[in-house]
Amino acid sequence: MPTLDIFLQQLVNALSLGGTYALLALGLAVVFSIMGLINFAHGELMTAAGYGLCFALIAGLPFGFAIFLGIVVAIVLVLLMERVAFRPVRGASATTLLLTSFAVSAILRVLFQNFVSARPQAVPMPARLSSMIEIGGLHIGLIQFISILVTFLVLIALSIFLRTTVMGRAMRAASEDFAIVRLMGIKANAVVATAFAISGLLAGIAGILWVAQRGSVDPLMGFLPVLKAFIAAIIGGLGSLSGAVAGGFLLGFIEVFLQAYLPESMLGYRDAFAILIVIAVLLMAPQGLLARKVTVKL
Repeated sequence: MPTLDIFLQQLVNALSLGGTYALLALGLAVVFSIMGLINFAHGELMTAAGYGLCFALIAGLPFGFAIFLGIVVAIVLVLLMERVAFRPVRGASATTLLLTSFAVSAILRVLFQNFVSARPQAVPMPARLSSMIEIGGLHIGLIQFISILVTFLVLIALSIFLRTTVMGRAMRAASEDFAIVRLMGIKANAVVATAFAISGLLAGIAGILWVAQRGSVDPLMGFLPVLKAFIAAIIGGLGSLSGAVAGGFLLGFIEVFLQAYLPESMLGYRDAFAILIVIAVLLMAPQGLLARKVTVKL
């Protein structure tokens, strides 16, 4: 395969992986920008969406409806998290919020392991998703193409929502100063619940895309992707939505191109090199690539 074709193939891989990281990082950033909370139970939302998709397909439901059901499961779960776990401690310290998110994450993992299965569960995806498509002489996996397309459509739709709707503008105002939202006559609970619902939507979509590429779901499926998304959010600047997207794509590019172009004898050190590059980026931009000042007053 010519060098240019190899590069383009790796570019597609980077866009696919980076897009998933971007969706997850954006979900984390949406909640953090309003509440100052890093929700480490975000990975369990991915897992819940994966299980929702899996069991819907096993039950024989149409594929499109199974996808919808998986995403709805993630949204409902995150709204329950917000109402039961996070709303009672909304005005608490950052440490309390962080410990609460860790506790919710641990509880959900135990529930998945005990009431579903501790082992990976194969997901009966349609065979056509494993096919290849040709674009300009480049062969791209259909799942990768769909992943890239869905990622960009979701990012565009969210941007339009935040800029053109009343609730979207309220969320943007809340990320600056919650008092402005109260002056707009919008209830704080509605703004926070909407932010969590959007994070659940993004995690659900990312979870479906992740499951479609790996073909299975397990209780720990969401841990590593969300950890990477957290790193991506830091790279972009915590509280910056555009920064979260940029950080997600940057991290995806770093991982894919290191995997492709590192000498075989050094592939075992890929993650170490990736972290070194992240540190170098943060040394040049300590607050993140697109950092912004965040004021949280609930």
